[in-house]
Amino acid sequence: MEQATLRNAGAYVGGQALAVRDSVELHDPYRGELVTRVAVSDAGDVRAAVDAAVEAQPVVAAMPVHERAAVLRRAASLIEARTEDYAATITRQTGKALKNTLREVGRAAWTMRAAATAAETHFGRVMVPDVAPEGEGILAMTIWQPVGVVGAVTPFNAPFNLVLHKVAPAFAAGNAIVVKPATQAPLAALDVAEVLEEAGAPAGAINVVPGNRETVAALVADERVAMFTLTGSRSAGEAVARGSGLRRVVLELGGNSPNIIHRDAAIDRAAEACVRGGFANTGQSCNSVQRIIVHRGVLDAVTDRIVDLVGQLVVGDPLDRSTDVGTLVHEDEAIRIEGWLEEAVRRGARVLAGGSRTGAQLEPTIVVDAPVDTPLVCEEVFGPVVVLLAYDDLDEAIRQANATPYGLQAAVFTDSLNVAMRVAREVRAGGVLVNRSTNFRMDHLPYGGMKESGIGREGPINAIQEMSEQKLVVLAASSDTR
Repeated sequence: MEQATLRNAGAYVGGQALAVRDSVELHDPYRGELVTRVAVSDAGDVRAAVDAAVEAQPVVAAMPVHERAAVLRRAASLIEARTEDYAATITRQTGKALKNTLREVGRAAWTMRAAATAAETHFGRVMVPDVAPEGEGILAMTIWQPVGVVGAVTPFNAPFNLVLHKVAPAFAAGNAIVVKPATQAPLAALDVAEVLEEAGAPAGAINVVPGNRETVAALVADERVAMFTLTGSRSAGEAVARGSGLRRVVLELGGNSPNIIHRDAAIDRAAEACVRGGFANTGQSCNSVQRIIVHRGVLDAVTDRIVDLVGQLVVGDPLDRSTDVGTLVHEDEAIRIEGWLEEAVRRGARVLAGGSRTGAQLEPTIVVDAPVDTPLVCEEVFGPVVVLLAYDDLDEAIRQANATPYGLQAAVFTDSLNVAMRVAREVRAGGVLVNRSTNFRMDHLPYGGMKESGIGREGPINAIQEMSEQKLVVLAASSDTR
């Protein structure tokens, strides 16, 4: 484990590790210890990675689907055998609790198998041309072909599984890929590249270029990259979208997750789901529970139950298996959120639980009476803070849920089908969960947002389509045989 977490995170190109020239140090946010030195890949490294991907692309595309699927399934088994080491490495880089990173690595293996299955069922269709006279005697069909080289930018908060949400569908569809991982957590992407090649992927099918914004800009500037897929901030997504021109983009840009608890909800179940969904991964998930919008008739009961549950969470050493809430990825993030809390309190908000910070660790925090124009309510907190808001009727709850530029996921807890259907229809979000929190995600289902939460959908079935070109083929006899 020591060797895995302290190795240098250099670029991995064409099956080979490049020498690390310029680098930055990455420290464990809980212990402060050096974890790795992360390469700052320059334009030359990016060009070499795209060269390798361009060379590997036709090799990957020529692999029969059953071979690509077999590679993914072998890699999934290898990942499962190394779950403990991979999870500990993620925890050391990010401060996420080990119980969360163990689950993430398990999900990553599942994502690979889902991509294999999706590739095996990625069919075109036969069409009926003779609905028009010109179509008599003609056969028409659609087929899917790889889009080409895929450029991927991945975040720190789920650095293993979210890399797989880019890499596995890209490979399953017959593409080569160049991944620029988060500076704070680059080792997972390198592990993914190595394990896929060990499982039989051609050299150059998966390339990794750790770095910074300039690394991303160099990748976007290379016109040989056919499409880009990014999970990250709005500013990062806008930069990729601006630079991509007419090339395809899929962007997942975050959220401000509203969770409505209606007066007829099962209160214990709703409270437990919201606490679990608000503080897993230290709240550093795009779909983390952030706003809990509660019917005034049950507000006191819901608040009491949530405060009680938060008090039971174990905050501490992320490598301790009993820890529920680890640290933020960096002390700067904890300081930012602490500042947002202080601003809200100055303007009348009350902190019912948590709120204290030690280094990069911020206690799980429950806030009430926060003005709706404070960052805690209207921005993406991306940390262990949940805000409770009240409503009197469902129209008001839906207005509050929609009062955000984001639209990733929303949730409602209710026993009423009518309430559930109204929220599902009227809240503008890429996913609406009924009696599950916004933090609920199954890796094979479509995932993505509306409004400023992004463009396109992930999940292996959807991602394979995003990473493929649909081609129409029309077949006609060479002579009239009628």
